Amino acid sequence: MSTTRPQQPGDRGPEPEVAGGVPAVDPGGPVPPAGPGRGGPVRRLALGSASGIVPLARDFTRQALYDWGWLPAATADRRAAAEDVLLVVSELVTNACLHAEGPEELKVGCDGKVLRLEVSDRGSGQPAPRTPHRAGRPGGHGMFIVQRLCLDWGVLRAPGAPGKTVWAELAAPA
Repeated sequence: MSTTRPQQPGDRGPEPEVAGGVPAVDPGGPVPPAGPGRGGPVRRLALGSASGIVPLARDFTRQALYDWGWLPAATADRRAAAEDVLLVVSELVTNACLHAEGPEELKVGCDGKVLRLEVSDRGSGQPAPRTPHRAGRPGGHGMFIVQRLCLDWGVLRAPGAPGKTVWAELAAPA
């Protein structure tokens, strides 16, 4: 069973701080919860010079799901939750490839209740679902899919540094 996002991006909590007490978010942009995994396991994958980045990111995330007990899935709901995670990874990494000069790193973290995905890239753009969303047209569905499947999502930027991190959180299967 997929989750439907009940909130607007950034309405889940206080903004985190980076070194020196400087907020790590766009002014006026989404406010992320605590970092990946919130104390649980975190996996990192460098993507900067890799080829076949999207399948690589999916395989990396799939292995984390196996290691954390999400897979093999015992029920249809657990299988759907894992498939949602893999779809969101594909969309975030593909968007970084198409619109943000390529992804730099994928982080996957889980605290048992929430799985957090982060894709860092070199781009300066602001991802957003296309409005209006036109289901019958090819392309332009990536952030709409992320918005629909995730509990929350947003963008982190380090002050004075290029690029950004697009993060998304999904509920762990029951």
